[in-house]
Amino acid sequence: MAYLARRVHWKVTFLGHTRHMASTGLSPAIRIHDVRKVYPSPDGGTVTALELDALEIGQGEAVALVGPSGSGKTTLLHVLAGITPVSSGEVWIGGDAVHLLPEPARDRLRGRQIGIVFQTFNLLGAFSALENVLIAMSMAGNRQTDPRRHATDLLARVGLGDRLGHRPNQLSSGQQQRVAIARALANGPSVVLADEPTAHVDETSASAVLDLLQSECADRGATLVVSTHDPSVRARFSRVVSLSRPGVPSN
Repeated sequence: MAYLARRVHWKVTFLGHTRHMASTGLSPAIRIHDVRKVYPSPDGGTVTALELDALEIGQGEAVALVGPSGSGKTTLLHVLAGITPVSSGEVWIGGDAVHLLPEPARDRLRGRQIGIVFQTFNLLGAFSALENVLIAMSMAGNRQTDPRRHATDLLARVGLGDRLGHRPNQLSSGQQQRVAIARALANGPSVVLADEPTAHVDETSASAVLDLLQSECADRGATLVVSTHDPSVRARFSRVVSLSRPGVPSN
């Protein structure tokens, strides 16, 4: 993929404050313009969960997403994944206008191009590690000629070649997150989104989880966006996007 010769600038606006930061100049895998996500509040007003003026992230770039609780980190990841539709604005994944797609089309896009790692793993408890990866591949429209071998190879890459038949309750928290990473990578995504992936693992496992995410995405040329509260996680990324709380409920 060709790189843009010029540097691209983006800005984040919250509560009237605008911050300008420069991307690396890579062709954009993610573009956001004037995005807002608003929910109704019980008193008849609204709560603004996310307010983003502009953001670009290049193909193959690795970015940490930081900010206090309530700043919209998870909302932003869900918007990028097409799980949560925006109230207004534009969201692009590569050349796909996510904000214009109906839910079934967003689901197909997510299956084709986006891998998601949840902080609570979200594994299916009744199924083995191998089956969890195979089910995700099947639901996303598997493109592998030998899906079982592909899933087995992925689990071996994340250090679980001897745990294929283990169910989630037979795995440690760090091992469960490794299964979740293998599942996220199973369909060869161009974008990987990880929501606090180290929140529920110990320090040693957290380092291993980040090593896996960063090395696997780098090897594949995939864009990686990781949300975190942890300064040690933030320190591993050369680019950090900082969000602030978008405000209080408005009428």
